[in-house]
Amino acid sequence: MIINKLPLMDKTEYDQLIKEQHLSRIAFMGDYPYIAPFLYVFNGKYLYFLSTKYGKKIELFKENPQVAVEIENYSPDLVKYKFVTLQGSIEEVQDNQEKKKVKELFVEMITRKNLSTAIMAALGHSPEEPAEALLEEEKSFVWKLVDVDKIIGIKN
Repeated sequence: MIINKLPLMDKTEYDQLIKEQHLSRIAFMGDYPYIAPFLYVFNGKYLYFLSTKYGKKIELFKENPQVAVEIENYSPDLVKYKFVTLQGSIEEVQDNQEKKKVKELFVEMITRKNLSTAIMAALGHSPEEPAEALLEEEKSFVWKLVDVDKIIGIKN
């Protein structure tokens, strides 16, 4: 039996995928794997996420910050697909200047991609609030992916 293996993406290809997308899934370790969707921004060096300040993910993050992050893009009929998985650790951003810059990136991304304000509920805000509300109140944690030790990008 011959198994057809999908080709791997090179760094340029998976960096481009990461730059184009804005939704990821993060797998946390616990008694069982726990997967949650997260908006993200990429500044060319780090992936940043906003997390509500409640939920199972907070408990799992505190117990073990090691995660796997998956970002994908596919056509509805799956004629084209690609995804990248990054394994590393999540750390909470403490520096106020860095947090401000990251939140500005989120506001810019939400505006540029014309995302519904309904997404604000996933970030700890009311869906009626504009994206700029992210800059005004501390309703979410700012996390970044660090210590990435494995990146696998696959395409068809």
